[in-house]
Amino acid sequence: MDRLDARVPQISPHRPFRESLATFGALARSGFQRYITYRQATIAGSFTNIVFGFLRCYVLLAVAAGADGGRPAGYDAAQLTTFVWVGQGLLTVVALWGWTELADRIRSGEVTADLLRPVHPVIGYLAPDLGRAGHAMLFRFVPPVVVGLIFFDPYLPGRWFTGPLFAVSVLLAVVGSMGVRFLVNATAYWLHDARGPLILWTLAAGVLAGLYFPLRFLPDWLAVTLWVATPFPGFLQTPLDVLIERDPPPVQVALVGLQACWAVALLALCALVQRRAERRLVAQGG
Repeated sequence: MDRLDARVPQISPHRPFRESLATFGALARSGFQRYITYRQATIAGSFTNIVFGFLRCYVLLAVAAGADGGRPAGYDAAQLTTFVWVGQGLLTVVALWGWTELADRIRSGEVTADLLRPVHPVIGYLAPDLGRAGHAMLFRFVPPVVVGLIFFDPYLPGRWFTGPLFAVSVLLAVVGSMGVRFLVNATAYWLHDARGPLILWTLAAGVLAGLYFPLRFLPDWLAVTLWVATPFPGFLQTPLDVLIERDPPPVQVALVGLQACWAVALLALCALVQRRAERRLVAQGG
C-alpha cells in the first residue's frame, strides 16, 4: 500500500521566499476547503443576502426618487442599485463580523499551540481568511449580483481600469477587515473574554463601513473624518464607490491608496499587539 505524502511545506533558509509563499498558499487553500464544505449554510446565507438586497434597494431607490434632481449625495438610481447589490455580495467576502476563532482559542488556552508553529500567528490567520474570502467571492458574491442584474437596471463601469482597481480594493478590504477583527479578538489576551469588544465591533462595523447607507449621505466633514481617521470606509464604501465610479479617476486611485495605507498599518499593529501579548500570555487552566 502506498504511503500518504504528509509532508508540510517548511520555510527553508536557502529558499525562504519560495517556501514561505508555498506555506502561505497551503494555508489559504485550507481556508477555502474549510468553507466549501458548508453547502447548506452557503445557500441559506445567499438567500438571506438577496432578500435584504431587495429591501435595501427599494429603500434607496425611494430616497433617490424623493431627492432634488434624483441624485442624493451625487448618486443616481443606477449607481445606488449597484451599490446595494454588490454590497450585499461583498458583505460575506469582507466578513465584517462573526469571526471569534482567536478569542475562543485565547479563552480556552489553545492559542499556545499557535505559538509553536513555524508561522507567525497574524499570517496564520490572514492566509486562511483570504481562502475564505475566495470561497465567498465565488459562492456568496455572485448570486446577489446576478439577481441585481436580472431585476434591476444597475450601473456598469465605463472606465477600463475600474475592474482591476475594484479587485485590488476588495483584496485590501479583506486584509483590513482581518486586521481589525484580529485586534478585536486579541483583546481577550487582556480581558480573557472578548464578547464586549466583539459586540461593539458588530454594532459599529456596519454603519461606519457603509453597509446600511452610503457614507456620502453624512455631512461632508463627518464623511471625510471617517475616511481619513478610521479604516472602516475601506471595508465596503471605498470598493463600492470605486466600482460605480462615483469620483474622478485620481480620486478613485487615491481612495485605494488610502486603503493600502490602512491595511499595512493594521497588519503592523496586529504584529505589535501579538508580540506584546506573548510577553504576558497566561494559558487559563495551566
